[in-house]
Amino acid sequence: MTESASSSCACHGDEKRAQHDPAYRHALTVVVVLNLAFGLCELVGGFLADSQALKADSLDFLGDGSISLLGLIALTWSPRSRARIALSQGLFLGALGLVVIGFAIWRALNAAVPEAELMGGIGVVALAVNVTAALVLARFREGDANVQAIWLFSRNDAIANIAVIVAAGLVAWTDSAWPDLVVAGVIALLFLHSAYEIVRNARAELSSTP
Repeated sequence: MTESASSSCACHGDEKRAQHDPAYRHALTVVVVLNLAFGLCELVGGFLADSQALKADSLDFLGDGSISLLGLIALTWSPRSRARIALSQGLFLGALGLVVIGFAIWRALNAAVPEAELMGGIGVVALAVNVTAALVLARFREGDANVQAIWLFSRNDAIANIAVIVAAGLVAWTDSAWPDLVVAGVIALLFLHSAYEIVRNARAELSSTP
């Protein structure tokens, strides 16, 4: 069997599993609850700590939860409808990245040193939440554009949390707001890169699906 044929079979099998496997539906439900609940908590923490990185990461949580909820709703839809949902997910993530970059630039002109200890503590809890979500979804990371989009969101969250923790340490060490702003920008660029991947996969599926 050729590599392309094998890949096609795997994708088809995962797509069918995503539509009919109760374990995948349960995994998505867990991820939706984790991301939406903690995203709201982290957003409040971002304002309390005056951290742009935490605010950006909270938006990632909320975006991830919303996208996972859409994915959960679309499980039994047609492949073309699921590809359209994935396309909207990618465009949403790209818009979110541009918003975060805009806020980071605005804050750079009015930089205030965030509360490093609170920022780091929230970052550690956020990392634990995201690792849990990523582990729940790990065995479902291959599939159609919709399945891949949800996996990319969860993976991005974990990477962003590590960056937030590092930024908190640098803020404490340098007593400067710049590490916080830089990490917010890096998270935004991660948004844009994943948005590109999601949109590309969704467009490919739309062009090949009648």
